[in-house]
Amino acid sequence: MSTTRTDDGLLERWTALLARVRADAPASGPALDPAPDPAAYGANLLARWAEPQRRYHTTDHLRAVLDHVDALAGHAADPDAVRLAAWFHDAVYRPDRSENEERSAHLAERALAEAGVPADRTAEVARLVRLTAGHDPAPGDTNGEVLCDADLAVLAGSPEAYAHYAAAVRQEYGFVPDDAFRAGRKQVLHQLLALPHLFRTPYGRTHWERTARHNVRAELDLLSA
Repeated sequence: MSTTRTDDGLLERWTALLARVRADAPASGPALDPAPDPAAYGANLLARWAEPQRRYHTTDHLRAVLDHVDALAGHAADPDAVRLAAWFHDAVYRPDRSENEERSAHLAERALAEAGVPADRTAEVARLVRLTAGHDPAPGDTNGEVLCDADLAVLAGSPEAYAHYAAAVRQEYGFVPDDAFRAGRKQVLHQLLALPHLFRTPYGRTHWERTARHNVRAELDLLSA
């Protein structure tokens, strides 16, 4: 499948999502000018997800997170807000910077307001994007649970898929010396394992938790060898 065709499929998903969110917005006040073309916002997002510094945080990751959100949507209070957050959660990504989630949230706040998404839903999307910095939603935050589980589902892949993921992350940090990368990566993995649960949805805990913890521990062992 070509890259163009793949991106077209994602653009169609974005356009349908934004149209649905706009249609859900309550009508109030005087008639407004026609809302901007959603395709322009989708194209901008896809261009961001295709930036050359990305090896893991690519359109493939975006698609995987969207697919996982769809599978877990029944657990979320507002599945479409979670889907919008998935589109924005790594829209700003520079591996040499630490404020990517905050910058991505700011982008969501600006773009969704311009695109005609109501303020309360825009605020929820931005909150969810910021939540992916630590993947630790509060109990009962079903939207946050779905987004974080969808984002971390890569940890529960097959050994081959997990190795591909870990290698892609290393490529994104190719500018970091090996010793420094190992130390930083080990810290991230230890932080994940310290969470009471990697996954918060019932499906995630049942189907992904054990495999993900095994994969993370195996990577830690390799990094410590």
